[in-house]
Amino acid sequence: MSDDLQLVSTVSSEAEAEMVCERLRGAGIHAIIQRTIGGPEWGPSGAREVRVRAEDHDRARELLAAEEGSFSDEELGRLSEEAAREAGERDD
Repeated sequence: MSDDLQLVSTVSSEAEAEMVCERLRGAGIHAIIQRTIGGPEWGPSGAREVRVRAEDHDRARELLAAEEGSFSDEELGRLSEEAAREAGERDD
């Protein structure tokens, strides 16, 4: 991946960031998640940034804008549970 990554979204948790990345990957856009600077460091909580390659930035923004508000409560709950399990496994 190029070193030229651009911010495409900032979300409030790891679960939300995973959902954004899943949507982007479904469209063939590679994305990474980074913890925001200065945010809380408590497991899966805390803000995250989703970044994509510069050449994918406009397409990613358009995709996310078109799907804004389309995450279901079930999807968010499932990803929250998965993130909490993974965080627990890392702490062991």
